[in-house]
Amino acid sequence: MASRREYVNFIMEQLKEAGDVSSRAMMGEYVVYYRGKVVGGIYNDRFLVKAVESAKKLMPEAAYERPYEGAKEMILVDDVDNREFLKKLMEAMYDELPAPKPKKKKDKGV
Repeated sequence: MASRREYVNFIMEQLKEAGDVSSRAMMGEYVVYYRGKVVGGIYNDRFLVKAVESAKKLMPEAAYERPYEGAKEMILVDDVDNREFLKKLMEAMYDELPAPKPKKKKDKGV
């Protein structure tokens, strides 16, 4: 089941207070970026974030779920109505997230 666009729009609106947040559609689901780094995604109308230490500390009772079969477990964000919490979560996670991989340049041939 793919995420509904209405849910994606809701989550992105809730994350606006954090600043530079964006999403990109990928196979019916959505990857969520904060300041250019992948923080998690929206899968089957669930907002899941990477299980980094700062996220674990902010949500010690949170459930761990797989976004799809065979994927690593991620943390389910239940408190999606609390914009201040979401902002704090994004900011706390940022330094622990890996930098984006450089894009490969296409060989234009000779």
